[in-house]
Amino acid sequence: MSQSDNLNEEKEFSEFRRKVKAAEVLSASMERLLFSLHFTGTVSVQLVNGRIQKSGYEEGYFRQKSVSDDERSRKL
Repeated sequence: MSQSDNLNEEKEFSEFRRKVKAAEVLSASMERLLFSLHFTGTVSVQLVNGRIQKSGYEEGYFRQKSVSDDERSRKL
């Protein structure tokens, strides 16, 4: 991964965390952001009386596809 790709991914992840913290998780821009990050985890939203009370996500699902992953999938 090049340095500019890594920097771009860091910016996108920072924006993702900001949106979760600000409870901006129910938007099309959040969906695009999750897609660009290859997010495969869980984003949760708790609503009370139609308002977002809290939101969050579980970490640990950002997985870079590597050569070894490609080789494993060929063997299966």
